[in-house]
Amino acid sequence: MTSVAVSSNNPQKVHWYDHILININWFSITMRTQVLAGLIVPLLVQNFVGEAQKGTYYGTIRLWALMVALLSQAFMGLLSDRLRSRFGRRRPFIFIGTVLEVLVIVSMAWIAGLKGITGYVILFVAYIFSMILSNTSQAATQALIPDLVPQEKRGIASGVKILFAVPLPLIVVGLVVTPMISKGNLTGGILATCATMLICMAAAMFLREKPLETKPEPLNWKPFLSLVLMTAVFTVIILGLGKVVKLIIPIMGDASRFSFGTVGVIAMIIAVVGGVFASLNVHMDKSIRRNKSFVWLVISRLAAFVAINNLASFLLYFFQEKFDMPVEEAVSLAGLLPMVLGGFIVLFGLVAGWLSDHFSRKLLTTIAGVAGAIGVAIMVVGPSVTSMYVAAAVFGLAYALFDVATWALGTDVIPKDRAGEFFSLQNLAGAGAGAIGAYIGGVIADRSGYVLMVSMFGVMFLLAAVASLFITVPKHE
Repeated sequence: MTSVAVSSNNPQKVHWYDHILININWFSITMRTQVLAGLIVPLLVQNFVGEAQKGTYYGTIRLWALMVALLSQAFMGLLSDRLRSRFGRRRPFIFIGTVLEVLVIVSMAWIAGLKGITGYVILFVAYIFSMILSNTSQAATQALIPDLVPQEKRGIASGVKILFAVPLPLIVVGLVVTPMISKGNLTGGILATCATMLICMAAAMFLREKPLETKPEPLNWKPFLSLVLMTAVFTVIILGLGKVVKLIIPIMGDASRFSFGTVGVIAMIIAVVGGVFASLNVHMDKSIRRNKSFVWLVISRLAAFVAINNLASFLLYFFQEKFDMPVEEAVSLAGLLPMVLGGFIVLFGLVAGWLSDHFSRKLLTTIAGVAGAIGVAIMVVGPSVTSMYVAAAVFGLAYALFDVATWALGTDVIPKDRAGEFFSLQNLAGAGAGAIGAYIGGVIADRSGYVLMVSMFGVMFLLAAVASLFITVPKHE
């Protein structure tokens, strides 16, 4: 059994195999996300509500699930920072969250047999519970690098993280789960996903943590009340902008697709920049409000992940429209393309980790945002399925560079003794991204199509590049 001493204030030297144990649960987290958000949930929503309204209904379920995820992950990060269990601070959360979520995901095989709005409502509730439990595990997993890895090695640790978080699970989903689901074997895909989740969780348990050595300050509810207020503000902003878009669209009548896209882009930019500033500025902790570099880091990540997360979530609908594909072929392509993306991230991931340890992480973030926009352009104008694979290669470069650089950049701008709390607050960039893109973008897509929706995501990549220019990296002794 591997033994790694844990101290958030003085991380010990780690070996190559420790990097695997520290990051292996990311494989589980990404796999369940790709299978649920990319395949199972959109398929079930389409079956329950039909073609005409699938974008709006899917956007609604994503909005509420991700806002619940935002709150639950932040709360669980707060708790894990203070846990004094003899099993360590993080592992108990990984174990409990994974085991309980597996039970919820298995129930989706039964939900698939339901019909109409009843099926949608039950799926809605199950997906909410799934997100709470997934983020119980993720809140602990994302604090392991700052817990265990010295500052000068966090770039390579982030590179290993991205291998487990993106390419490897996407390859497994493409080769194993997607063929099952495309042939109608939904139960087989669910069971394969759940088995993988349990295996990754079990491996993470071999990462031995020492109990927290110093007694933490007593937990008070003020930070959590701040998180509730932040989430409420962010949700209200997204709901309000979505309502505005819904009111504007009928007034526009037969306006051009460019006009509809402009309305959607403006709404998304306001949601990203205004939502982050508004939600973080109602936090009761002044140190969070004053950390402007952290605020801009969250904005940059949020803008990029509006594109990244929703490209993955809406691939099925995009391929159905762009290439006029039947559901079975679209499911197959929606599973294979992320696998190709994962392969290119394998090629670029460790290189990105090395680059982020030797060059400006801020500059790399800016370059990655521009590269992502180029990938979107290829995807939108590409005339064939082959061009989609070219776009996947570009996305592989952009994603690897962006995720590694910004994750390592995050370790530079957050307080080391509050890593779990700050990284969970940074989940505004994950949960908020899916909510903004799906809720606002889904309305536009139902009116003007998914090709237009994907085009809007290219602008989000450019916003991520611009936001990164406002991040100031502190100098370390």
